[in-house]
Amino acid sequence: MIDSLNGEVISIGLDHAVIECAGVGYRFLAPPPTLARLVRGETTRVLTTLVVREDDMTLYGFTDDDARSMFHRLTAVSGLGPKLAIAALSVFTPGELAAHITSGDAKTIQSIPGVGKKMADRMVLELKDKLQGLYPGAAQSEAPEAAGEVPPISGSSFATEQVVEALVGLGFPEKSARAAVDAVAAENDGAESSVLLRAALNRLGKK
Repeated sequence: MIDSLNGEVISIGLDHAVIECAGVGYRFLAPPPTLARLVRGETTRVLTTLVVREDDMTLYGFTDDDARSMFHRLTAVSGLGPKLAIAALSVFTPGELAAHITSGDAKTIQSIPGVGKKMADRMVLELKDKLQGLYPGAAQSEAPEAAGEVPPISGSSFATEQVVEALVGLGFPEKSARAAVDAVAAENDGAESSVLLRAALNRLGKK
């Protein structure tokens, strides 16, 4: 099992990155908060989880143990796969998600793309007791954009189209995704697409 990667960041996409370790490039999928902390060309350590299925092996990356442990707990929920777990960690921090689950706030949990009422209720039922006290203070330690202080955003058409495509891939309707991206792009200027994606997710998560 690959537990972590420590090497140079070769490339960063909207849903993945590649880190080179001892001459081998490892591609891993990750939520926007993780990708936003990576810098191309810098040496970085990323925690990983390898998900093995009959016809596929996919590596998922996280910059801290809270995100990785929440990923593990989410994928233990009946019917909740890795893609949905990544979507959940794209909309909420581990602390925010734990707070919503332990308080039984199924309605807010449904803002995660692909999570309907049944799945939200199941997440509360299966995780409520297991998450009690595991993320003390994490819900208050939000990223600046989650607290409403959204960093500058790029307004380029290429970047916005990239982000719209990424949001649709996460499960958001194209109309809602495009409206959110256009809104944050119009309000700010100058940041990379990864930051634009995080800001759009923050906006969509509040609806």
